[in-house]
Amino acid sequence: MGRNVILTGFMGSGKTTVGRHVARLLNYRFVDTDQVIVERHGPIPEIFASVGEEGFREHERQVATELAEQTDLVISTGGRLMLDDENARLLGLTGRVFCLAASAEETIRRVITESEGPERPLLAGDNPEALVRSLLADRAPLYSRFEQVDTDGRSPQIIARDIIDRMHSNNPI
Repeated sequence: MGRNVILTGFMGSGKTTVGRHVARLLNYRFVDTDQVIVERHGPIPEIFASVGEEGFREHERQVATELAEQTDLVISTGGRLMLDDENARLLGLTGRVFCLAASAEETIRRVITESEGPERPLLAGDNPEALVRSLLADRAPLYSRFEQVDTDGRSPQIIARDIIDRMHSNNPI
């Protein structure tokens, strides 16, 4: 196909897990933008502490610019990377963007209840459940501009197959 697959969505939507499956099935290289940033600049909580959110977003812009020059990638983006208009424009030119969507309840289960993954600086505070609901509501209109893929109650393998089927059919669903 020669195009990239770009996965966006809120934290805990499955971008990394699904992205690895898609990359394996397409024989593409998998890239997690947050992991690239961590490899270059250190742990995300430390980046936020030292240069703030805007500094972190600048790192995201640099990575998006670099990846936009490559092909045959499955790119798992940080939860806000594609909400930056320039990042979305650049990466959208190189491939198809899918937004993995999960309900607030499923997101809370994934990122709070079952979390064994990386620390999430945006969820620091006394009531992370309320914060998840608020952030999801705030970002819903922004995420809605991308092709939606529901992840609730679906395995990563099924979601990956759905994305690949859409890529091959070239028709958004």
